[in-house]
Amino acid sequence: MIEARRAQLSFAEGLIAEEVSDLWDDWMRPADQVLDDDQLLTTVYEALAKRRPKSRTRGRLGTPAEVVLRLLLLKHIRNWSYEVVEREVRANLVYRSFTRVGGGKVPDDTVMNKWALALGPDVMENIHKRVVAIAQENKVVEGRKMRLDTTVVETNIHYPTDSSLLGDGVRVLTRTMKRIAAIAGDAGARLRDRSRSVKFRILEIGRAARSKGGIGKEKLQQGYRKLLAATSRVVGQAKRFSREIEAGVKTSCDVFQQAALDGLRKELDTMAPRVKQVMQQARARVFGGDTHVADKLVSIFEPSTEVIRKGKASKPTEFGKMVKIQEAENQIITSYAVYEKRPSDSALLIPAIEAHEEILGRVPRLVAGDAGFYSASNETAAHEKGVKRVCVPNRSTKSAERKREQKKPWFRSGQKWRTGCEGRISVVKRRHGLNRCRDKGDRGMQRWVGFGVIADNLINIGRALTRRAKASTPAVD
Repeated sequence: MIEARRAQLSFAEGLIAEEVSDLWDDWMRPADQVLDDDQLLTTVYEALAKRRPKSRTRGRLGTPAEVVLRLLLLKHIRNWSYEVVEREVRANLVYRSFTRVGGGKVPDDTVMNKWALALGPDVMENIHKRVVAIAQENKVVEGRKMRLDTTVVETNIHYPTDSSLLGDGVRVLTRTMKRIAAIAGDAGARLRDRSRSVKFRILEIGRAARSKGGIGKEKLQQGYRKLLAATSRVVGQAKRFSREIEAGVKTSCDVFQQAALDGLRKELDTMAPRVKQVMQQARARVFGGDTHVADKLVSIFEPSTEVIRKGKASKPTEFGKMVKIQEAENQIITSYAVYEKRPSDSALLIPAIEAHEEILGRVPRLVAGDAGFYSASNETAAHEKGVKRVCVPNRSTKSAERKREQKKPWFRSGQKWRTGCEGRISVVKRRHGLNRCRDKGDRGMQRWVGFGVIADNLINIGRALTRRAKASTPAVD
């Protein structure tokens, strides 16, 4: 059974909370008030209640929604793992007080992970919108200005090469078939483990790839022929195992073991087509010279990962998802979006203005972005929506009038403010873990980005309210 809030603190817990209150960071007290919002807790409570049909009324008392929300946000505020969150909250009275754990038992790290899975992308979006609304109610953000930029949040994969992807596929399929054989015994086809030979072929390909000249290329192709042949046999064996489970050849008398077999069959049916796709793109590249295969697969574990080039000298190619970040005053992120397929930056400007108006109830007076967001139609549409200053440069213009416009003080000032968005994205990546998503799948990516954005907003809201409080406090002689 779940509940929204913790019961009243005991006398000892209240005494400890009072003793450590002056040890809180400046942003923590206002953030604590933000997280005490009833609508936020209701959103989390409803999400947790959907985990089981009768979670509201049956079972022992679970962790309250306010503790769940605070623990999950603390993880991203500090960019910790679940294990570190558990250890730090257990050992730190300030974190116990901030998360409302008090003198109770700190939940296990695996339990926190299950909580996070219960909060889907829609829940994260609702929490984010409510946090922005609270910032607007406290006049931390007014919506007079808007700046936006895009970045790449990488998925948690290794650098993809065709040989390493084929090795991953063989390893996963072989491991799954070993588990099937352990349950079903010797019935049906017997497993032949080709992992060792595949490993040797990958090492040969690595050595050949470092060699230059025609001999190196010939050895590389020879290594890939052997690797593709071995991988093809493993995929064929996986299909045979799947058919035998479906036909009842490989079976178990135990109900739970049979359910495990059905689950392993689904895993084979999922992974085998991905490995076949990697085989096709490896043949096209190595033997056909085609390096631009459509819908290239760069990970068998994260198949939706995109190859994105943004022109960075330090990292010319990134593997992940394109994310849009837009901000208003006081560095508050008013909207974010994770895109399934990378869009053109110029296609994002007008939807960003519309999202700003929907969330904050007004059209921004100033809109700033880099040259990638420029188009003549975008500028016209933004003015028609009521934007007074569209501060998006056109780098390729030959118009003398346009060049004079971009040298005006208001335009230069807007561009100086826009460049801060790049630094802010860097901060969100380093401080809140948006450089690499540790969650799996598209839903995991959206949840990870949402937590990072909300955590950053909490810190900035807290700092803005603290500055305001200090400025309004009269100086004491």
